[in-house]
Amino acid sequence: MATINNGPADRAFSKAVRLRDGECLHCHKQGRLECCHIFGRRNKRLRWAMSNAVSMCHYCHRYMTEQPIIFHEWLREMYGDERMDKLRLTSNEIYKTTEAVRKEIAAHYRDEVRRKECDPDYEIQSWN
Repeated sequence: MATINNGPADRAFSKAVRLRDGECLHCHKQGRLECCHIFGRRNKRLRWAMSNAVSMCHYCHRYMTEQPIIFHEWLREMYGDERMDKLRLTSNEIYKTTEAVRKEIAAHYRDEVRRKECDPDYEIQSWN
């Protein structure tokens, strides 16, 4: 299986998600968080959408990845049918990126992280 490049946009997005949540949203552990995508990173339309990611510890991230039905049920319970249905519909949209777009995404999330670090009450805004 080919690996997916983890470039500057991915790193900045991941940091923004982990800073936004501050803990594993499943078990509530803090520290060493990972960015867990709801719809996988191959889906460019949602890859950098804040609504498509949650913070999880390594154990919970792996567990949910290996148990997609349990992950889906947990997400529906946490976010509700409307949000999950909207994500599913959005996931069907085709979206192609360019290097320039990925640089713009990286810059956006670096700025959002700076704002959040300066003001803990600031709500990080999604790029899309």
